[in-house]
Amino acid sequence: MIVNRIRKHLAFLLFIGLVSCQTQTRDTFRIETVDYVKLNEEAYLEVATVADGLHVPWGMDYVDNKIVFTEITGTVKQLDLATGVVSILLKLEGVFHKRTPGLLDIAIQKTGETDPYVVLNYTTEEGEKIVSNLVRYTYTGDTLKDPKKLLAVRGYLGHNGARVIIDDRDIIYWATGDVADNTQAQDSTTLNGKILRLDMDGGIPADNPIPGSYVYAWGFRNMQGLTMDGQGNIFTSEHGDAIEDEINLIRPLHNYGWPLAEGIHDTPEELAITDSIRLTEPIRSWTPVVAPAGLAYYEHSRIPEWKNTLLLGTLKSQTLRVLSLNEDHTAISGEKVYFSDRYGRIRDVLAAPNGDVYISTSNRDWNPQPGFPLKTDDRILRIRTTSDIPGGWAYIEEDVQEETGTLDGAALYKNYCASCHKPDGLGIAGNFPPLKGSRRINNTAAFIGVLLNGTDGKEPIGGVRYNQPMASFSFLKDEELSAIINYVNTEFGNGRLIQTKEVTNHRTTD
Repeated sequence: MIVNRIRKHLAFLLFIGLVSCQTQTRDTFRIETVDYVKLNEEAYLEVATVADGLHVPWGMDYVDNKIVFTEITGTVKQLDLATGVVSILLKLEGVFHKRTPGLLDIAIQKTGETDPYVVLNYTTEEGEKIVSNLVRYTYTGDTLKDPKKLLAVRGYLGHNGARVIIDDRDIIYWATGDVADNTQAQDSTTLNGKILRLDMDGGIPADNPIPGSYVYAWGFRNMQGLTMDGQGNIFTSEHGDAIEDEINLIRPLHNYGWPLAEGIHDTPEELAITDSIRLTEPIRSWTPVVAPAGLAYYEHSRIPEWKNTLLLGTLKSQTLRVLSLNEDHTAISGEKVYFSDRYGRIRDVLAAPNGDVYISTSNRDWNPQPGFPLKTDDRILRIRTTSDIPGGWAYIEEDVQEETGTLDGAALYKNYCASCHKPDGLGIAGNFPPLKGSRRINNTAAFIGVLLNGTDGKEPIGGVRYNQPMASFSFLKDEELSAIINYVNTEFGNGRLIQTKEVTNHRTTD
């Protein structure tokens, strides 16, 4: 009798312990408000963490009140928006990840199937080659199964592009990078530097613009965002070289210029090319560059101030940009910028069917910015409307864009150099060489030559081989280049100040 009572008591304690543990697990994933945003006197947004402790959530899509997302090292995970629980759907074997390649984007079929298809893009090594794969899976709710490779193209240590979307006819659009090979983007017979169009079985749709070809549009460098609006218009975000990051409106058979031209066609060389070749300009470009990443079209009335906009995450400027479209979606009519340096690099943006917006950070990748990663990185953050702000909370507003003089060396360094060589001039080991203590910057002629001509990334520096080429900055004025050199020399070098004529003479004789 006493034994039975003890057993029942122990069973009750065990039950209480299990319930307590389950509650503890749910609490671990609780939604945590981190910011409030004021849009205007009557409209506020709440920013909240819905998942943290992630490793570079590169791509996100939505299904059945869940966000399915990729982590660059090879794991596909699922965030249940009702419970906050994050679970693993798939661990891929053999993913090649070094710097920017890895498990990249994801797209989920939206045509109402019980077990929809999920398309993943990831890189692998095959012998000495890097390959970028497009693979279809079936989603069952708790796993991804039955992989089928749809297509494979060249991959590389960078410029893989790799965004994917699926339209309401089950047509797949795949944005591929030029794999840092300037022969690819302008060759319409290759598959790199392109928008590719294929069916759900990997075949070429009969209505593709080039019969028998996957190619839909070409002339791209490194697309990092891809989205479609409610009218079927396709938009991309693309990294420029040292200037002219782009937003493009994609049309079939259009040539978007790279590497013949980038951004707005306004130089004598570009105008001469466009006299003989039809090239399509972007609908928005940025110089200095912002490193545009994930892109989503927002059409919900839940945040009316953002209706009919493109939502763009950026890496270098670490912002969310709200780009207003004109009535026929052929131009960007306005831009608002939020969250500069607040959450770090923003890799992807997702507009959920209920009007909530989700952004993912990318602070544990190869190029973290100063102050990151945080202990909670990487995160998925939810943005939604709220009626008011609780007492004790401050709010943030749209960023005020600083206007700096063109001869401010510190500002020029920040705009064009700091994202790679870092504010402290120490660079990134194996990727970008340090400026601090560099012999090359102490050789003024060599320093000017590098700025004017760039590098191919193949020449060792101080006995170390770096795998990143450097773009030419010859587009800058001589006085701007001399301001950068003087800033770098003062902060990291021998302190010598040069005159603008030294750059002018070098440019003339180079």
